[in-house]
Amino acid sequence: MSKNFVIVLIVIAVALIAYNVTLINYENPFEGNSTIALIGIVASLCAIILLLIYLTSKKIQKKINDND
Repeated sequence: MSKNFVIVLIVIAVALIAYNVTLINYENPFEGNSTIALIGIVASLCAIILLLIYLTSKKIQKKINDND
């Protein structure tokens, strides 16, 4: 995957977080569609973390290959 593609995926995940925040009913956040929105937020955060780990591992791999 190219760096640009990973950045686009991160932007999409952030957009999904913003959308799901609008769906939460703050009076009852663990009932109905609010639960689904919370799950969507957590899933998007996990995706962002995984993509950042991927970018970091690619940087490390590049440094190791450059030293050889």
